[in-house]
Amino acid sequence: MRVLVQRVSSVTVSVDNSVVGSIEPESQGLLAFVGVTHGDDVDKSRRLAQKLWQLRILDDQRSASDIGAPIAVVSQFTLYADTAKGRRPSWNAAAPGSVAEPLVDAFVQALRDLGADVQTGIFGADMQIALVNDGPVTVLLEL
Repeated sequence: MRVLVQRVSSVTVSVDNSVVGSIEPESQGLLAFVGVTHGDDVDKSRRLAQKLWQLRILDDQRSASDIGAPIAVVSQFTLYADTAKGRRPSWNAAAPGSVAEPLVDAFVQALRDLGADVQTGIFGADMQIALVNDGPVTVLLEL
């Protein structure tokens, strides 16, 4: 499982021109793109959620848990693209939707259980994401 985290000052996730999740511009938050691979499990989802919740990448070396920063979570199978050969990425390392969706849901639920205000996209949908990267700060989390 991979989580690509960006510190943001705002996020809007839209599907079919309708906003399905957002982080308003008045506060700093995190955008987490979550990719799932074969062999990932619920325990890994929970551990990565805990790591994200306590990751000190906000202003003054604070974490989302320190200030209650909102987190937007978007599923992103393309985090497992293999570009080693040719010009077309291979998606073989990405878990199929039937495996990935429950693990992304477990990741979101683990964050909420920790007290996070979580916004989400829609799994498998064609999403448009508008964001303002703050810093910029982008970190890749893996276990």
